[in-house]
Amino acid sequence: MDSFESGLQRLSVQFVPFLFAVIIHEFGHGWMAKRFGDTTAEDAGRLTLNPIPHIDILGTIFFPVINMVSGMSVMFGWAKPVPIDPRRFSSARKGLFFVSLAGPGFNFLASLVSAIGLLLWIKFTPQDHYLFEPITLMLNIGVIINFGLGFFNLIPIPPLDGSKMLESFLPKRLALRYESFSKYGFVILLLLLFTGMIRYIAIPVYLASEATLHFASFITGISLENLKPL
Repeated sequence: MDSFESGLQRLSVQFVPFLFAVIIHEFGHGWMAKRFGDTTAEDAGRLTLNPIPHIDILGTIFFPVINMVSGMSVMFGWAKPVPIDPRRFSSARKGLFFVSLAGPGFNFLASLVSAIGLLLWIKFTPQDHYLFEPITLMLNIGVIINFGLGFFNLIPIPPLDGSKMLESFLPKRLALRYESFSKYGFVILLLLLFTGMIRYIAIPVYLASEATLHFASFITGISLENLKPL
């Protein structure tokens, strides 16, 4: 029973940051695609921060909730990919690169916003406020989970964003061959997950999170002394 209750507590503070992270990721792709002339995501009603159009029942609800309640050390989940039509890009190669980069890029920006919000919350909210601890945890998790999602998607395994960025530099024939490996991508990612190799991503996530918190402390002038590690 205690284990189940602690799982529900994790769910209560982890789900909102997770949901925001996957939504801002897809929004970033759609936003950048529009900058390159492709309005497919906007036309489909996906250029929005409203979570409902982005929710995938398995990836946004089922797997993440199981992860959080069970206490798995690796978060596993996703939102519906926004529709993109590279044929409409004003510049095909530049468009493919920057649209792919925009998802992780928006996650990194969200990490910085979460870090600034965290320090402002700690500075101006009394510690005996009933929401002090849960909001502090949510914002702290927001820093970490956005870096986690961002770095994960930079892995150059099709169909992750890193593979699309690499593909934008390849000759067309080689790019098509590289893209054909996307049918094995999910299997490869599952192998990385279940062998524990995916945990190596925790190293850049930890370093980036610490650096971002210190940068947020510098620009806000708010000390990190009252911030307890998760």
